[in-house]
Amino acid sequence: MKLRRPSRLDRLHAAPQTALFVLALSQWAMMPALGHADEQVRLDYLLHCSGCHLPEGQGASPIPGLQGDPGRLAHTQAGRAYLVQVPGASQTPITDKQLADITNWILQEFSSATLPADFKPFSAKEVRDARAEILLDPLKRRAEIWSELPQSP
Repeated sequence: MKLRRPSRLDRLHAAPQTALFVLALSQWAMMPALGHADEQVRLDYLLHCSGCHLPEGQGASPIPGLQGDPGRLAHTQAGRAYLVQVPGASQTPITDKQLADITNWILQEFSSATLPADFKPFSAKEVRDARAEILLDPLKRRAEIWSELPQSP
């Protein structure tokens, strides 16, 4: 079996994945010393979420930022389900526990000021149950949930 040298097209297709990996690795290297579990969740966020939501959760149009809004969505059961049903979350190839951990980390890291006072962290079971329901129109569902939320002061 003769190995062939990667073509320019092969290298071009690998570039986005390589860049994302390097970005995640560089962010991970700059993290302050955290507990091992926190480091893993942050790394999972960087690998699976920061491509769209960016490393600090600021988002990039049309992808929403993660500051504030997810915490408000966590006030209702429908909002909680939505957070893990959006395609970028529900279809990511990670376990239900990993998605629960990442979602809880996002809420604490970027949206703690808007979380309900009695916030209960997501469990793997809650994520599994929500993932079982596919959102056919995520933007429409988001608008419905926002219209049902109490207006913030």
